Amino acid sequence: MAGGITETGEPYSPFVGLVYMFNLIVGTGALTMPKAFATAGWVVSLALISFLGFMSYMTTTFMIEAMAAANAQLRWKRREQDEVNDNDSTSDYSDDDITGRGRCEPETKPILSILCCHGASLVLPERSGGHVDHFDIAERVEMGQMASMFFNKVGVNMFYICIIVYLYGDLAIYAAAVPISLMEVACGNHSCSAGGVKYNDTDPCWGPVARKDAYRVFLAVFTLLMGPFTFFNAQKTKYLQILTSLMRWIAFTMMIILALIRIGKGAGEGRPPAASLSGVPNLFGVCVYSFMCQHSLPSLVTPISEKKRVGVLVLADYVLILGFYALLSFTAIFCFDSSLLYDMYTLNFTDNCNVLDVPFLRYFLGLFPVFTISTNFPIIAVTLRNNWKTLFHRDGGTYPWVVDRVVFPLITLVPPIVVAFCTHNLESLVGITGAYAGTGIQYIVPALLVFYARRHVEPVLGRDAVNKHGSPFRHTVWVWFVVLWAAFCLMFVTANIILTDTKK
Repeated sequence: MAGGITETGEPYSPFVGLVYMFNLIVGTGALTMPKAFATAGWVVSLALISFLGFMSYMTTTFMIEAMAAANAQLRWKRREQDEVNDNDSTSDYSDDDITGRGRCEPETKPILSILCCHGASLVLPERSGGHVDHFDIAERVEMGQMASMFFNKVGVNMFYICIIVYLYGDLAIYAAAVPISLMEVACGNHSCSAGGVKYNDTDPCWGPVARKDAYRVFLAVFTLLMGPFTFFNAQKTKYLQILTSLMRWIAFTMMIILALIRIGKGAGEGRPPAASLSGVPNLFGVCVYSFMCQHSLPSLVTPISEKKRVGVLVLADYVLILGFYALLSFTAIFCFDSSLLYDMYTLNFTDNCNVLDVPFLRYFLGLFPVFTISTNFPIIAVTLRNNWKTLFHRDGGTYPWVVDRVVFPLITLVPPIVVAFCTHNLESLVGITGAYAGTGIQYIVPALLVFYARRHVEPVLGRDAVNKHGSPFRHTVWVWFVVLWAAFCLMFVTANIILTDTKK
């Protein structure tokens, strides 16, 4: 019906949902993974990415279960409100006559109150005479809304702080990736006489202009072109999604095939170590960032027309993504010498004719991140701006025009641009974003959401209620395992950063 389409978006098949999830997860993080693999060693990298893929799959099932519980809560809230309205409009009948279960005074109860004073059935008849599936994911409930439903005020504020920090990291990564790609294309040696030599920031680009200065010029141009979108509302169109997805797949497939061809010819230069623990903390952050999809699951899963096999589809997606990441990274680390791998993997094909001797294709790969990332930057910026507004929102209050249209956009845009101006080390930016804010969004928030969702729903629907979208990791032990794992990872990454700074 029209209302459903308004809330959930245009419905699509489970297979299309699988493709959308694949495209959502496989993004910018994948381009930084080869360098992280080479630094940490191929055995350690394969083991860690497999485990982190499993952990991300687990929390994805937590999110889907929490979405179903949130739908059940909203559905029951509306049912109670309908009963209140019926009681008010049929005063010549008693409550006992209408409900057949005694007076429960639903208007005095919270959203998820006990079903009835003397017991009630799990599935109640709809007014049309049919049955309602309380756990049907029919309405899109975003992560922030779920947090407000299941967390207390402190928990809600902590969630918004976490998502804001993550989005800031996202914007900083995007703001650095585009100028880096433009700098490499503009300053690279496209005559191929360099043979894949890696340049330094102080090397010249245009006469006396150094490469780092060219990077900052491109950053300023990028800010002037993309920054104004932060002050308005930007919407991603269907055709833009199709175009960027097509470019992404052409680029990734091309890089894998080119690396395989070179390795097959015996020209591979990579001799990666089996293990190097010093690279593990950064690899952890890159992998967490590269498996991130939990914050977008409500918009992704809700429009799927047939959700009976959504759990199988999610598992298949994660298996495919894990295989894809392993293929991309392994072909990279055995094709290129570790010291020559760029933070942005596409740049290894830009000025190396030994790998790719077609100028048009070299420019395509060099500029690929520019087109795909530039289309995402305004969307992420507007999302961050709106989260800031929600964090400081007061019920019934409005912001002055200057605060709403100037202050919030500026505090959204300025910090990531400043970070990108100070550093363009994409591996570190992705690692830090994934290790800290990414850990909260991917592990802690989904685990706590499903824990408190179960506690909210059980008093209403009873212990015998079966959530058809329930996670296969049903036991509470799994929830606390995720939380403890996240806490351990945060302490490990922090300790490693402190030790590294102390050595320097």
